Amino acid sequence: MMTEIAPQNRQGSSVSGQETPGTSGGRQLGEGRGASAPGARGRTTIADGVVEKIAGMATREVDGIYEMGAGMTRALGAVRDRVPGGGRPVTRGVRVEVGEVQTAIDLDVVVEYGVPITEVATAVRENVIGAVERMTGLEVVEVNIAVDDVHLPEEEGGEEEQPSERPRLQ
Repeated sequence: MMTEIAPQNRQGSSVSGQETPGTSGGRQLGEGRGASAPGARGRTTIADGVVEKIAGMATREVDGIYEMGAGMTRALGAVRDRVPGGGRPVTRGVRVEVGEVQTAIDLDVVVEYGVPITEVATAVRENVIGAVERMTGLEVVEVNIAVDDVHLPEEEGGEEEQPSERPRLQ
């Protein structure tokens, strides 16, 4: 889905199509080449994926965020990360709904053990809202955060560091 941000109606134009005072043939007197502000000429469209990327990057910038995405998404992403050229998608764990002038954002995150989750969530909201509104001009009406897991320090090495339950036979 693409969102269009339309310019303001020009002074002297009428929604009904009738001429307003001071117009000639539908054009404002004195209006011509260069008379309207450059920002009012044309239309800007912002794809949902753009907002998802901005929100994903802004979330990852916050201290205390370990990873993004819900359980299965993270598992599939871990496999994709190991494939050469697979990369780490910025939009993992991010869903957006974009309207004409507003957007709502849902985030799935994993936080580091020991960090105050409410403080991390507040910092994420502030960072995401600031980045999206500054870069797109859209009003962020809500940022919903689902904390799906807590990353423990001993989970770093995975199964390789866990001691074997039974002795190895030689």
